[in-house]
Parts: sequence; structure tokens; C-alpha cells
Amino acid sequence: MSDIPTFHPAIAPAALFDLPKPADECRIVVAMSGGVDSSVVAALAAASGAEVIGITLQLYDYGAATGRKGACCAGDDIADARAVANRLGIAHYVHDHESSFAEEVVEQFADEYLAGRTPVPCIRCNMGPKFTDLFQMAKELGADCLATGHYVQRVMGQAGPELHRALDPARDQSYFLYGTTEAQLEFLRFPLGGLPKAEVRQLAEQAGLRNAAKPDSQDICFVPDGDYAGIVTKLRPEGAAPGNIVHAQTGEVLGRHKGIIHYTVGQRRGLEIGGQPEPLYVVGLDANAGEVRVGPKPMLAVSSAHLVETNRIGPLPDLPLTAKVRSLAKPVPIMLDGPLGDGAATTIRFAAPEYGVAPGQAAVIYSGERVVGGGWIAGTESAV
Repeated sequence: MSDIPTFHPAIAPAALFDLPKPADECRIVVAMSGGVDSSVVAALAAASGAEVIGITLQLYDYGAATGRKGACCAGDDIADARAVANRLGIAHYVHDHESSFAEEVVEQFADEYLAGRTPVPCIRCNMGPKFTDLFQMAKELGADCLATGHYVQRVMGQAGPELHRALDPARDQSYFLYGTTEAQLEFLRFPLGGLPKAEVRQLAEQAGLRNAAKPDSQDICFVPDGDYAGIVTKLRPEGAAPGNIVHAQTGEVLGRHKGIIHYTVGQRRGLEIGGQPEPLYVVGLDANAGEVRVGPKPMLAVSSAHLVETNRIGPLPDLPLTAKVRSLAKPVPIMLDGPLGDGAATTIRFAAPEYGVAPGQAAVIYSGERVVGGGWIAGTESAV
């Protein structure tokens, strides 16, 4: 039985979606992963008075994921999304995207580790199945917008919509969405970007959603128990080939490793090379030689990072720029040396030496709260 929720007067559902015409003349497609965030978006969309269609992409093996909690787009999550849609009385469709997800995200994840890089599969997923495919589906369904549960804000600027960080810094997901195109941003809506997570859960309870207390999804949805090396070894067994741990300054062999897929730049724990006069960190990975190169912390300092496949959202501002080189890193001041966007390669130069910059990660560029763009880190220049 459908039960469209009503919310506290401070919440104006229609306003959260910035609809181009009266809500009762609009159609909103909601990307429903089965989690509490996208479920609240669906409830808010239903309460706006618009026609709502929920779409869930099945991204990896349903059977293997059945019963897993805190996942995304598989198993119980699909059942949760369907139950929420039924409660709200909205249409709900599940599309099987397992093969494209495996090719575009999972296989590339394994290849990146095999090449000695540290991938960010959530960004690849957003660039592919999450936005590109859903965008096309929503357009084909005649939707006026596509809404997701991401914690970012879409703010209208002088040149059009801009992507901004979420109001709640602890929930901000802008790092993972730097690849959003301007055309996508015109069509996308992020109604939770101005809300704290605690309030979102309260809204879920008000709406009587069965997943109101459901745990948040884990960082990498297709990696059970966080064992990413196990996934990579299964797909690329050669990644588990042993090799030498070498001191980057002296060339001395300090020990053996069980495969470069177990290491990333900046790592200190798990090296098993005790008895050294100072702490040593992974400062580089040579996939061709099968070597893990280690050195003292100063060797982690880099002065610049070279980016490839860059994207830009809107015009470049005159204001100072900052960049995040990891999802949990704080933005640091940079100078941009070269073009940004349209896939061009460029270089960012740090105002002060930056540590633990790993090839394969993304560098996301900001102007204040606004996401300017970013790209994949292909290499770095040492600051020492």
C-alpha cells in the first residue's frame, strides 16, 4: 500500500529538486541503491507532487551479495529499494548492468593495482554506470531531472549550475564526483547536499522507511570484508608474484614482498622489514621490476603531480585554487600549470610539499567550496 510521506514544514520537497515547472507536471527519476540516502531522496521526490520513477542498477552478482549489509546495488539492497518504492507507490525498475560494471570498474580496478597504481573505483563507477547509463535511461523516460543521494550541492552560478561541497563536511562526496560533466550537472539533482546525515535518518524514520537505520555502504561495494587484494588476485593471479623490497636511496634489498598489489605509496605498516635505523615508507612501486621501493618520510614529499584525463566543470575562476589528492585529505593550495578539461593532461604544483600522493588516485581541484574539476594522477615530481 502506498503511503506518500509528509515532512516537517521546514522541509519543502519541491524546492529541493529545483524543478523547471510545477511539480505536478514533472517526472523525477531517482537512482535507488537500496541505502537510506537514496530512499529518502525517493520519499522527498514523492512528497514533492511530481511523478517519480526509481531505478536500481544491479552492478554485481546478486547471489554472492545476498544477505550482505552495507553494500550497494545487489542482494538485500535491491529488495530494500523495491520495498521503499512499493511503500511510496512509485514505479521501480531494476536494470542488470553487471557485465558493464565488471568491465568498466572491476576489471580496471584489478589492472590498476597490477600496474602499481592505487585506483578509486567509486569515481569510475560514477563516470560510468552511475551517471552515464542512468542519465541516458532517465532521458529516455522523459524525466525532468535525475536525483541521487550523493552528499554534494548543485548551486546556480553566473555561468550555470556549479558543483559544490556538501554542507556537512563529514559526509561530503564531491571528491568522487569531479568527473561530472556540465551537461550531466544541468540534469542532476542532489537534494541531500544541504542536510546533515542525522537529519536524513530522521526523515527516513518520519517516512516509515524500513532501511532508516541501515548502515552506510562500504567504500568499495564489490570487495567483501575489505579484502581488495583477494579480488585482484582472483582476477589477475600474476599480481601475487613475490619480489624484492628495495631501499630507494641505497638500492639495498631489505626483504621480500608477496605481490605489489598489497602496497600503496605512503604505506608504512605491513612491510615486515624491521631493524631499520628509521621508519620506512613505500615511496614507489615498479610493476615491471616487481619491486616495492621504500625510503624515509622526506622521500614521500612531492612538489607537483601530473594529471591525465582531466575534467572541468564551468569556467576557471581567478580565485586561489586548492586540491585534494585523496578522498580524506584536506584541500591544499596549488597552482595550475596547463589546461584543464576535455581530457587534457595538466600539472598541479603544490604551494608546500605534499605527502603520500599515489599514482592512480584522483586530484580534485576546488575554488572555495566549488568543484572546478580534476584528473587522474599519472606521476609526481619529488620535492627533495
